Amino acid sequence: MQQILNRLDTSSWESYKRSLGEAMEVANDMGISEDQISQFAQQFGSFLANNISPDIPENRALKDLWQAASPEEQKTIAGLMIKLARNSEH
Repeated sequence: MQQILNRLDTSSWESYKRSLGEAMEVANDMGISEDQISQFAQQFGSFLANNISPDIPENRALKDLWQAASPEEQKTIAGLMIKLARNSEH
């Protein structure tokens, strides 16, 4: 999973969505279950909140939302990010 995180491009919102979609494809190709992907998305959210550069407005908004959210709300945000990534593949 760390290898996937290291490959994400957070230089722009579009790059981020595209690279997250690609990461989802890799996870699916590896046979990772939807539940594991959801758990990974939550870990990823925490990783971003701690490591993302807030220089892009969308990154700042995502970071602020994540930090303000309860664990249950973070789970919802993670699920929405998965959905966004999958929708950006098309």
